[in-house]
Amino acid sequence: MLTLTPTPDPDHPETEDERRRRRAQFLRDLAEARALRDRIQPRRAKAARLRHAMRMRTFRW
Repeated sequence: MLTLTPTPDPDHPETEDERRRRRAQFLRDLAEARALRDRIQPRRAKAARLRHAMRMRTFRW
């Protein structure tokens, strides 16, 4: 569910709580969009998972 946030007010900077709340909502929306895309395009999602797994296996600390 996409929610629109009001434009930032220069007189009242957003608090840490507001920023965290907005970030949490954004991450929820992002996860929802990814899940929807995975359901709609399962073959592409599987390929992306395999590519990600390969990247993680070859990553060096």
